[in-house]
Amino acid sequence: MAIVVNMPRLSDTMEEGTVAKWLKSVGDKIEEGDILAEIETDKATMEFESFNEGTLLHIGIKEGDTAPVDSLLAIIGDEGEDISSLINGVGEASTSEDSSEEASATESSSDDNEEQGSGEVPEGVEIVKMPRLSDTMEEGTVASWLKKVGDDVEEGDILAEIETDKATMEFESFYSGKLLYIGIQEGESSPVDAVLAVIGPEGTDVDAVLNNKSGGSKKSSAGETKKEESKSTDTAEKKEVAKPVNDGERIFASPLAKKIAADKGIDLASVSGSGDNGRIIKKDIENFTPSAATAAPAASASVKVDNAIASQPVSMALPSGEEGTEEVKNSNMRKAIAKALGNSKFNAPHFYLTIEVDMDNAKASRAQINSLPDTKVSFNDMVLKACAMALRKHPQVNTSWNGDTTKHYKHIHMGVAVAVDEGLVVPVVKHADLLGLTQIGSAVKDLAGKARNKKIAPSEMEGSTFTVSNLGMFGILEFTSIINQPNSAILSVGAIVEKPVVKNGEIVVGNTMKLTLACDHRTVDGAVGAQFLQTLRYFVENPVTMLA
Repeated sequence: MAIVVNMPRLSDTMEEGTVAKWLKSVGDKIEEGDILAEIETDKATMEFESFNEGTLLHIGIKEGDTAPVDSLLAIIGDEGEDISSLINGVGEASTSEDSSEEASATESSSDDNEEQGSGEVPEGVEIVKMPRLSDTMEEGTVASWLKKVGDDVEEGDILAEIETDKATMEFESFYSGKLLYIGIQEGESSPVDAVLAVIGPEGTDVDAVLNNKSGGSKKSSAGETKKEESKSTDTAEKKEVAKPVNDGERIFASPLAKKIAADKGIDLASVSGSGDNGRIIKKDIENFTPSAATAAPAASASVKVDNAIASQPVSMALPSGEEGTEEVKNSNMRKAIAKALGNSKFNAPHFYLTIEVDMDNAKASRAQINSLPDTKVSFNDMVLKACAMALRKHPQVNTSWNGDTTKHYKHIHMGVAVAVDEGLVVPVVKHADLLGLTQIGSAVKDLAGKARNKKIAPSEMEGSTFTVSNLGMFGILEFTSIINQPNSAILSVGAIVEKPVVKNGEIVVGNTMKLTLACDHRTVDGAVGAQFLQTLRYFVENPVTMLA
């Protein structure tokens, strides 16, 4: 089915783009991650990569031509597919939209003149909007601000960490000046193109800038006044509450700071906040060092309590505690995970197959491989390589359900489930069947590191044809996973266990590991899944076959 690719918005202020150069021609095969074209924005010339695969059937904007954001840039689909309706449909829509846009532009122009009067945005002032940091992003959450109102901002400085539906990414400034206004607070979510910040010369009347942007009507001004009054009231309340952090009252901290503190086991009550109104932010947790002074009062208090208990009669009353709950806002990543896994579990009929694998040879082979200089191979790397080789022998597992058709992949891209603070991401090792064990190990280490440090690109998490999830390092013996669609299967890897096994009619000590394959019954039948596991077992139990 053909996919329409529109002119992307590659910067927060981009309204139109110019195709500087096409790197693909009509008729070329396109893979996910291929660079389609170089597009010139209002700030720079940037490479634009494809999020789809197929054949480039149509180019809508020629080299050197300029078109608005969301204009038809290209069409990708199956070779020979009829796309005339898509081209004509876009053309007709464009014509009618152009005329309606002209009319609305005229109306809005006159409206703006009436509402804005003579007010203009001062020169050098820039309104920064919530950027679209991934192709599917509709809203973003500010995880943390790295600058605060009044700070000097240079072009290229990191303004904030913004959480999309795929990852938490750093957002840098394209402007220099003072950070005059923050429109979205830490932990808050807003749609793409909402006002994120205002940057400009010191002393700029920010209210006038924002009123000009929104139309500056009396109604808007009144609303803003009310909002400011309510904001100042809230601020006053926050100041009052923020002072006594150790008396059981609420502690003001950003969601990211709370999460990091929980992970590190830090009591927020002992942390001083450097944010607005004493709010605890990410850097406060990262720079926090527990001191002996905080432990000393606790120890003396403990002694006092013990003495008090010794001097008073023991009460037989049962201890009573307070019930409590806390609602934590779901991150965009968590919502995306819930949506994707819910769709997979409820739409794809899962079935599960489990085998137990003899790991004696694998352990011995790994020890020999890792004895070589500058070589490090994990059991997970061996499983990934074995899966890639088994997929080559059982191509029915390397597929996707596509409604009326089943897509058979000729390439093998292995997804590797990686746990991060916010949830789970699946980096992809491309063409894993063509890589050696050490190359797979290096690729997995690099991608997992990027994922945990929030440096991984969306293109590095797309295009998997099969996924492996390993919880063996946590001591989990056996588990089942939800298929990472559009894959047809996912392998769950358990821990290696030393236990009595029967070999040649005798009970000996052996090492075994359980592997569970979850299959989509629409594309993979039970016999196919069983045969795949038999081949997989052969490769894992005989690692020398993977070294060829």
